[in-house]
Amino acid sequence: MAKKGQKFVTYSFETKKKAIEMRLQGMTKAKVAEELGIVDIDRLKVWMRRYNQMGEFGLMDSRGRRKEYVDENRYVRRLEMENAVLKKWLEITKAEVYQRSSGSLKSSGEIIPLQPYVGRSESPEVGSTPI
Repeated sequence: MAKKGQKFVTYSFETKKKAIEMRLQGMTKAKVAEELGIVDIDRLKVWMRRYNQMGEFGLMDSRGRRKEYVDENRYVRRLEMENAVLKKWLEITKAEVYQRSSGSLKSSGEIIPLQPYVGRSESPEVGSTPI
């Protein structure tokens, strides 16, 4: 819990990335913190966990609103997957339409013509209301 009057230190993305690279090379947390001037050594543990879960995207400051999508690779992969699904759906739809059109040409007797129903009027005539 924060104490009254406590100042919070924020670190840039580059500093976090450098710290992760140093930890992956085998340096200790204390040595990395001393070299980069990081006050809270346990912060490195949090950065490592986020990096392992989400990659470099996990190291970015996620507070506030972003105008553009930050993780472009993830966005591109999502769009590629969406395109693949839509292409598959289009293939299935084309196959169904082709089946229906070729099937309806063979058995055109099944289609009921609308001409007999067009001339009929279901409503009563104007002067024939019962009293």
